[in-house]
Amino acid sequence: MPRLVLILFVGFSALMCADPGFAADVPNIVLVMPDDMGWGDIGAHGNPLIKTPNLDRLHGESLRFTDFHVSPTCAPTRSALLTGRHEFKNGVTHTINERERLTLDAVTLAQVLKTAGYTTGIFGKWHLGDDDPHQPFNRGFDETFIHGCGGIGQSYPGTCGDFPGNEYFNPVVRHNGTPVRTDGYCTDVFFHRALDWMSDRGSEAKPFFAYITPNAPHSPLISPGHQYDELYEGKEINGKKLADKDVAYYSMITNIDENLGKLMGMLKTRNLEQNTLLIFMSDNGGTHTRLYSGGFRGQKVMPYYGGTHSPAFWRWPARISGGQDCRAMTAHIDILPTLMEVTGAKWTDPLRKQVEGRSLAPLLKDPGAEWADRTLVTHAGRWPKGQVAESKYRQCAIRNTRFTLVNNVELYDLVADPGQTMNVISEHPQVVAELQKAYDQWWSDIQPLLVNEDAPVPAVNPYKELYERTLGKANQAAPQGR
Repeated sequence: MPRLVLILFVGFSALMCADPGFAADVPNIVLVMPDDMGWGDIGAHGNPLIKTPNLDRLHGESLRFTDFHVSPTCAPTRSALLTGRHEFKNGVTHTINERERLTLDAVTLAQVLKTAGYTTGIFGKWHLGDDDPHQPFNRGFDETFIHGCGGIGQSYPGTCGDFPGNEYFNPVVRHNGTPVRTDGYCTDVFFHRALDWMSDRGSEAKPFFAYITPNAPHSPLISPGHQYDELYEGKEINGKKLADKDVAYYSMITNIDENLGKLMGMLKTRNLEQNTLLIFMSDNGGTHTRLYSGGFRGQKVMPYYGGTHSPAFWRWPARISGGQDCRAMTAHIDILPTLMEVTGAKWTDPLRKQVEGRSLAPLLKDPGAEWADRTLVTHAGRWPKGQVAESKYRQCAIRNTRFTLVNNVELYDLVADPGQTMNVISEHPQVVAELQKAYDQWWSDIQPLLVNEDAPVPAVNPYKELYERTLGKANQAAPQGR
């Protein structure tokens, strides 16, 4: 019998070998998470124009978590996903200015899986610190194939920056610490390298974890090619004609979908499809919700539902009944404890203190299983330097299963009003008081953990320095990744 493969697109995982409700084989894990792709950017979610045939098929064959939430921006979500706790408790309150760096005191998902015997790899976007101590090769990843900063070609004061002059076509990528030139469009390059790496690992007895995190469809909006653009040029959606940037955005998503199809095809060819758990999610709300939002208010950087609501498709034909919805309120912080249960990884005292998420294993077996109410906190962060106290209620929300309190002045009943159109704060004073109390406690708890707020901003960007020391002098590296 072939070894199980668990894939998370976001995000993939398999379930604990000690649990008789799941297979005894230790799964491979693949987690795929695009950057800035929203709930409404999928055909199966009602978008009448977007071309996502592979995601649509995955949707139809999956257990779908329909109330799954992430952070409102990218580095925070990556931080929470890899640690099982709110990003502010990792010191991640921004995407730049040293405030994107994941505290060195945190244990990452990759480190946890290595203790369970896994080989680990990351392909695409890291965005949790560009200086060497914070790089993924020092945070549990054996194979690293990444760009710098929050996007290819971006650079900011301090350590957060990509290689100079980098572009979406033929980008310079940091492969196991060394800059290498690649050939092709960035999303294709990252998927191609990931599939090659997985194929090499597939014949080994040791399981692997592949974290595939393409930078697309994050801005700048650079189309992968005319063959994608022609699907959208001159088209309208909901009475709005697509601008050039909209065409590029949708083209980037269709290219991601095409690469997902290649990944799914590889699993089928290698006879791994039945015993593969495939999960798809995004890293924040969409950026083009004005075109199609799925009916939800807000977008990336906002504390409303549309800023945090993520797709979450889980397909595992051998173990999970597809074509079902799970309506439990779930989140990115649940992925690490779920994968611990999936793999049989052992809890340590530091992990028990760190992790605040819940294992989704009961819901994977029974989408209607009892799921206790909980509160989730959203805060967009990004306050000006030195203004922590003044930003307590700036772009924030705390919610339970039914209600969400936004900015401490708006209350929405998500059951009756999922589009968040009616502020009912005057009608539910007891609910407001309970949510305010929980939020005040959370705000107090995070204060000692905001370790990046006063971090100095170095004058030298490490990626620029590395580039000048290597490719900037000897411009002869062979292309990789295609």
